[in-house]
Amino acid sequence: MATEDHVDRLRALWAEELPDLDTVPMSILGRIYRLSNLVRPSIEATFAEFGLDRGEFDVISTIRRAGPPYRMIPTDLYRLLMISSGGLTHRLDRLEKAGLIERRRSEQDKRSFEVALTETGIARAEAAFREDMARELRHLDVLDEGERRALAGLLRKLAGSIEAAGADAAEPNSV
Repeated sequence: MATEDHVDRLRALWAEELPDLDTVPMSILGRIYRLSNLVRPSIEATFAEFGLDRGEFDVISTIRRAGPPYRMIPTDLYRLLMISSGGLTHRLDRLEKAGLIERRRSEQDKRSFEVALTETGIARAEAAFREDMARELRHLDVLDEGERRALAGLLRKLAGSIEAAGADAAEPNSV
C-alpha cells in the first residue's frame, strides 16, 4: 500500500495554507477524479485500436447493449447519451460512413428512422468492449475480490446519493 500519493501531497499543502479547512473530500473525490484522468488515455487508446473515438464507442455500445435487434431511435440515443441531437447526428454520420450503423425507416412510423448496427458494428462494439474491460481489469489487479466488491459498493452508495441530490445534471454520461 502506498504511503503517500499526489492527493496526500496536495492536502498537506492546503493544510499549511488553510489549516482550518477539512480537505477530506479531496481524499475521496479528488482521487476519483485523478483515477478517471489516469485511465482515460488507456481507454481512448483501446477504442482507437478499433477505429473509434470514445463518443462513437458510446453510440455503438449503447445500441449493442440494448439487445436484439440492435437498433434504436435517435431520440432515445441522444437522451441516453445526454448529448445534443446535433452532436448525435455528427457521430452517426461518421459511424455510417465507417459501415458500423445504418439509418433505416422505422417500421412503426414511416416518418422517422431508426439507427441499426450492422453486423460489423455489432462485432466491433463487442470486441472493443471486451478489450476495454480486460485492460481496465488489469488496473484493478492491486485489489482482491473482496476489496473490489467493497469499493464498488461504496462508490455506488456515493454516486446514488449525489444523483439523488441532482448533482449529476451537469455531468455527461460515462460507461
